[in-house]
Amino acid sequence: MQLNLGPDDRTQILRRLQGRLIAAFGRIVRPPEKRRSPEWVLVHGVIGAQTKTAASNASTDSLLAEFGSWDEVARLSIQDLEARLQRQTFPSVAAKRLSDCLNAIIAERGSVDLRHLSNLETDAAIAWLETFPGVARKNAAGVMNASTFNRKAIVIDGHHRRIMQRMGIVAAKADTAKTFDALMPILPPEWSAEDIDEHHLLLKKLGQTLCRPRMPQCPNCFAKGDCDHGSRTHG
Repeated sequence: MQLNLGPDDRTQILRRLQGRLIAAFGRIVRPPEKRRSPEWVLVHGVIGAQTKTAASNASTDSLLAEFGSWDEVARLSIQDLEARLQRQTFPSVAAKRLSDCLNAIIAERGSVDLRHLSNLETDAAIAWLETFPGVARKNAAGVMNASTFNRKAIVIDGHHRRIMQRMGIVAAKADTAKTFDALMPILPPEWSAEDIDEHHLLLKKLGQTLCRPRMPQCPNCFAKGDCDHGSRTHG
């Protein structure tokens, strides 16, 4: 017999954290008209390693504007793709990953079209996306959450993972997939897909300002009371 241990304390911590994030940074809500197609979000993630979001946005928009469809982009040689991805931090890597990913989807589905994922449960859709070159958990979750799919799936970037580790909400060495697996069951059940998206964007803001990789500003952090690292070093 499995005992009902009641609600997870970490869920309430996440609720408190969300309120404090909004109080500190204001609302960061992605309006419906800013949600891109799942295919656009996929491409953006595949080429976006260690590249600023604005640069990846520009690269993704430019490819689609020039060629009109992702099927046509898939026909480009890797050299031609690389020439068009010079905004990316690693254009040669981005070009190879994108070519491999788009062509693998075409080989399986006939075209770069992800509409069928709307018929799958979110976990199944994420698992399917992760079978393709260059698609890891962050990107797969982004396709489901930040696109027009608007599903409940938390996007985990380096800032998000670091903050969750420091707070003690996930294991200290949890990678992106393990952080995702630990967080999804404890997210406040009342949060919508939009709330989950905003939580990620607000945590990214916190990671860029106070909870930086080096020399975190714990004394000035509004979350230190719920944070293992903040309480230990500046209790």
